Amino acid sequence: MMRSQNQEPSASPVNQGGSVVLATSPTTNGAAARRRGVLTMDGGIPASSKFRHAIEFGSGDALRNVIPLPPAEAALDDSGYSLHGTGPTAITCSVGRPDAVLGDVTRLSPTVVWVAPRQPLADTAESRTFPVYLACNGTTIGPLNGAFIRTDSDVPNAPVGLQLVGVTMEQGRQILGFLSDALRQGVAVPAASALPVQDIIDDPERIRSIFTAICAAGNKGVLRRQGRVVRMVLERFHSATGQLEWRTEDSTPDFGEPSYDIDVIGYNSAYRLRAEEGRSEGDRLFTALPAQLFRIRHRWHRRVAAPEGVHARFHHPLWREQGLLRREVLDMSFSGLCMRCQPQDLLFPGLLPPLIELELGDGQRVSVRGEIRYVSGLRADGTVLCGLSVLPYSSDEARWVRFVSQTMSPATRTSEGLVEELWDLFNRSGFFSLGGSSPEEFEELKNNFASLAKRAAEVPQLFCNAVWPSERGIEATLSFTKPYRHAWLGHQVAKRPGKPPEGLKEAGAIMRDLYLRTFEHPQSDPDFHWVVAYVEALNPWINKAHVKYAQRQMQAGSSLAFTRKIQKMKAFSHELTGRVHPYTVGPATPGELSLLAATVAQQFPECYVQSLDLTRDRLDMGPVTAKWKSFGMERERTVLVARRDGVPCAAAVVELGQLGANLFRLLDNTRLFSLLGDGTRAYSALLDAARRWYAARNRPSFLYLREDEGGDYVQECGLHDGPDPYLWIISSKLVPDFLEHISELTIGRRGAHSR
Repeated sequence: MMRSQNQEPSASPVNQGGSVVLATSPTTNGAAARRRGVLTMDGGIPASSKFRHAIEFGSGDALRNVIPLPPAEAALDDSGYSLHGTGPTAITCSVGRPDAVLGDVTRLSPTVVWVAPRQPLADTAESRTFPVYLACNGTTIGPLNGAFIRTDSDVPNAPVGLQLVGVTMEQGRQILGFLSDALRQGVAVPAASALPVQDIIDDPERIRSIFTAICAAGNKGVLRRQGRVVRMVLERFHSATGQLEWRTEDSTPDFGEPSYDIDVIGYNSAYRLRAEEGRSEGDRLFTALPAQLFRIRHRWHRRVAAPEGVHARFHHPLWREQGLLRREVLDMSFSGLCMRCQPQDLLFPGLLPPLIELELGDGQRVSVRGEIRYVSGLRADGTVLCGLSVLPYSSDEARWVRFVSQTMSPATRTSEGLVEELWDLFNRSGFFSLGGSSPEEFEELKNNFASLAKRAAEVPQLFCNAVWPSERGIEATLSFTKPYRHAWLGHQVAKRPGKPPEGLKEAGAIMRDLYLRTFEHPQSDPDFHWVVAYVEALNPWINKAHVKYAQRQMQAGSSLAFTRKIQKMKAFSHELTGRVHPYTVGPATPGELSLLAATVAQQFPECYVQSLDLTRDRLDMGPVTAKWKSFGMERERTVLVARRDGVPCAAAVVELGQLGANLFRLLDNTRLFSLLGDGTRAYSALLDAARRWYAARNRPSFLYLREDEGGDYVQECGLHDGPDPYLWIISSKLVPDFLEHISELTIGRRGAHSR
């Protein structure tokens, strides 16, 4: 039933046969799911995706008929709505006959029922099925065919799960009718919806920066006061008086008397402020800049409006008799989309369409699988909005990433067709002169760079080379590549000097667009945990955007960011020191690898160790090497150890990357670690061994990344001085916040909206 990673899923219609069952839900509060190891990520895709999302189907039968899950699996999945109605708003469940009430329903969908039993159950055998009835306000649905799901029988009054089998379309419509009533009465919430994460911002400079950016972007806001809702936008931020000026389009606005709760949208966060005072003038409301701001993270991925003409085609996983559904896509991100649907589509949270074909326009199609996460109430036009988390099939991954990237950052594009223009930008910007280099030194890499730039767009799993073009050429560029198991490297940033192109209204738009495109690109990678960069703090903007941001995180005690000044020193492979070394150097033994990993873990923070694959299980970078090799590219690491009388004294972590991946050969780098108190004395022996290693691989030079205070060994090793950038590391968890920070720095450069 499974298909290989390179097969295309079939979309031809087939006859539906047999009972169809979907994965179902755990307890009302999700505690059982957490105990069993199911975690929900911000993007909405469960971490336990092996069953749902790792299987790619080759048979049409498997695509159209969702395979019934065993009870243990069925109990782990989110589906439907959590209910908390009482009395007339409660839905009850009966087993065997309509009057044999088991208890009140706490979670419900057309595939699963969870019930709070009114008394202990004597028999919850999973092997048999029996009639199930649902009732609310005098209306009964049933008999349905159900079976018990394994539950926590040792916990008193634990919810009892019932998996529903072979539910007809009419029965499904009735169940969703019950849920629609519960939603209108306010006693139901989608079971699959993740709770937002909140934090408090009380730094005055940060609050001013946020509101400056929100004001410039013209984002929406909502005022809530004693049930009253007024939709507004932040028109101006009066910096001199610290007042926020809000405007509403309501013809007869009724702001009421303070205090006010106001929610407003930033780049990818919802902010809430409490205004104890305020005054209104017609369609305007004036409030003071708050001392505290509450942030509610509402999306891991930024969403943007879908291009006109994008549609989703799919069959309902439960009721194929509905035929092929074709629905308009309204917005999208790397991991999700929103469709305009009809109430009669009978969609509900937790439903898992195994094949959705997206029509992208120009005859292009991409196949994804998805999970419905949200279904809105009935809208004025008679439609409902349906939000899904989606994952592309592996055969369509590159097309999906390219399409979403271009949709989200339309002013940018990939560089494969602009190699000459890109080379010209590097010359104009002074990029080739960084660190005392000269443009002539890079000519030998031009062919390698051009070849890789043309391939990079086809390998989004490893590369993102983005440019911001204009009529006069490329204005700026920024690249990402994936050199480690869980980390992406940001590099090769360059910007045309002088004035921006004519017609550009925002001075910061170029860099903001590039940062959004490149930093969002790794978010489509499920193994993405870290961003690494080597940034030059002499540039004021880079210093504020990168170094100051990481330092602020570190000062706050965060373990999710790290920055430290290092030195990139150049070593030529042919320049052996000529010294007679009292050490023997060779590949590390398993015991020495363990010693090295323990030493690095003691000397450096965890984010350094994790991001650079310096943990014991990842020191050899085997999976990374294999992945690069699968695309016909080089990536290699060796650990060399210097020993004296059999005792390990120091180690060199020696790496190599594909030529052209970075023009300064950042991937051809060596790090040295002392394993004893005087281990630095062995560094010259290790660097001579490294020179031989690189020479055997036709590398004329490499970088030594000096991360200590230096000393006599630097002179002994025959190293050449180089620039001293900051090593910069942030967790993927901080990327949304970092992009919010970049948005504030760049959008905030507009001046017209604040006074």
